[in-house]
Amino acid sequence: MPLAEHLRELRNRLAKGMLAIAIVSIAAAYYSEELMKFLASPVPRCPDGGLESKGGECAVVAYTDLLSPFTTTVKVSVMAGIIIASPIWLYQLWAFIAPGLHKSERKYTYAFVSAAVPLFAGGALLAYTILPISVRVLLGITPDGSANILPMDKILDFTVRMILIFGAAFELPLILIMMNLTGMVTGRRMAGWWRGVVMGVFIFGAVATPTTDPFGMMALAGPIVVLYFIAVAFSLVNDKRRARKNPDADLDDDEASDLDLTPEPIDQVEGVRPPRALPEQAGTGRSDQRVNGFDDVT
Repeated sequence: MPLAEHLRELRNRLAKGMLAIAIVSIAAAYYSEELMKFLASPVPRCPDGGLESKGGECAVVAYTDLLSPFTTTVKVSVMAGIIIASPIWLYQLWAFIAPGLHKSERKYTYAFVSAAVPLFAGGALLAYTILPISVRVLLGITPDGSANILPMDKILDFTVRMILIFGAAFELPLILIMMNLTGMVTGRRMAGWWRGVVMGVFIFGAVATPTTDPFGMMALAGPIVVLYFIAVAFSLVNDKRRARKNPDADLDDDEASDLDLTPEPIDQVEGVRPPRALPEQAGTGRSDQRVNGFDDVT
């Protein structure tokens, strides 16, 4: 299509995706209170909202300014709209990109999405599981006689950040597998990186997680390291399978492969029609036959 048609289609696709997000966000606004309670549930609440208990045991969830209840509700509703309406706007994005992809590229895309969604969901579930422990560790640092008053929007930002970091980090092994399938990196090279990868993953776990406790770092880095070695094992098996199908796999880079120079009858080559003789040449057997004053060479 012309460029204007592509831009018009992109505009229509984006409009449909934004409309779906807006509709779901409006519907989610009716359940915003339940959503906020769910996201803030890892924080241990003080009984009856009192501050008599020690600061390290519980916290009071509060709104710190006049607009905070409104902005927090809008933030939670929009976030829920983006997540719940993701099948619609992702389909619109795929419908715009897919016509320009080859069949093999679409196959790899389907496989990538089929594996990426469960991995992200697993990382998000792990983050939500360890959140109560991480919150209690952070609250335990509070000195005696002090109280914790936590703004609701800060709690939501903390929870969402943990979920996004864990979910995105779980996609690393999948990216390595896709790089191996496309021939960008071999399993042997990936296996040689294991020391640096393990060190880098633990450093990433210490820096990326909002909590400063070692438990959060281990909870993030441990599964990623396991998934990394699974990706290495898959890549090694895939390289062996690819080598068995490649007859030139044992050749050096500067060694030429054997060429099959055996001629084939032209009438047996698929897709190639044998040359037709001119009507005047058929069956004459004469090499000096001329057509319109020219021989068959000219």
